[in-house]
Amino acid sequence: MKTYYDRRALEYDDWWLGRGRFAERERPGWDEEVDVLAELIGSLSPGRTLDVACGTGFLTRHLLGEVVGLDQSERMLSVAREQAPGAQFVQGDALDLPFEDGEFDRLFTSYFYCHLEKDERARFLKEARRVARELVIVASVPGADDPHERYEERVLNDGSRWTVYKRVFTGDRLVDELGGGEVLHEGRWFVVVRA
Repeated sequence: MKTYYDRRALEYDDWWLGRGRFAERERPGWDEEVDVLAELIGSLSPGRTLDVACGTGFLTRHLLGEVVGLDQSERMLSVAREQAPGAQFVQGDALDLPFEDGEFDRLFTSYFYCHLEKDERARFLKEARRVARELVIVASVPGADDPHERYEERVLNDGSRWTVYKRVFTGDRLVDELGGGEVLHEGRWFVVVRA
């Protein structure tokens, strides 16, 4: 998975923006919901925030306050530094966060939690709660016929094929898994939960 996302860095935002391989996909309401997501992220109170698996910084740039983005991919981080020049960026492992206990007010993560299998999610939550008081997770919601857990084949612009684990959540299921919290947004494409 690490190699896949590293190689995807320069084309990752095509998914958000409906370009390239994603230009022909039918995603009714996608752009509007991405706008809602950006507005919601921008409405979170300013604070010291760690954005885990920040990728290209597409959402990082909307976080207010003192922001640190962490990703394992230097290629992703080089794009993120351009998109969110006000943030600080650190290369590191999201399951073994290189930060002190309680160092952040909030830990934010988008589309990372969905790619963790059950044991990895438990490990990540332990680390997240160690470094921050508040957790905000953006995840995928299930489609009408989607299994909640699956392996997906992904194809990059270079034609390479990758198998990626995906777990989708309803708002209530994500709140339950986190041991409580509140659903900030649940739409056709995204769910956002604060715990």
